[in-house]
Amino acid sequence: MTSVSLRLASFALLVAVTGPVEAAPGDPSGLWLTETGKSKVKIAPCGGGYCGTIVSAPGKALDANNPDASLRGRSVIGVQILDARKPDGNGFSGSLYNPNDGKTYSGSMKLTKPDTLEVSGCVLGFLCKSQTWTRTK
Repeated sequence: MTSVSLRLASFALLVAVTGPVEAAPGDPSGLWLTETGKSKVKIAPCGGGYCGTIVSAPGKALDANNPDASLRGRSVIGVQILDARKPDGNGFSGSLYNPNDGKTYSGSMKLTKPDTLEVSGCVLGFLCKSQTWTRTK
């Protein structure tokens, strides 16, 4: 057997034993513009998944609808709104805080294209609303 044939046979044996190699999902780390185009969220690795923090928002950007009255005067800038630490198919699941209504939802996120992120929040596990966020700089 030639050296090339031996390498090909070794590779074929490795694939047969370990199975096909799956591509790793894309990395959603970075800065994202929300669907409305008014806020930016920084997504970074955390706890085996990803977390997202608001880095810019329009107007006074207060957390006025927070269920905790003592937090209603704080800025939403710096507030973690996405906690998606559990790998889930092609994305991650966890929770999503919506400062517009002050509620936390079960949530998920998945990278649908290198610069497109689908973020969903659900009530009762089946009433869901999704947004498409766009990667920005």
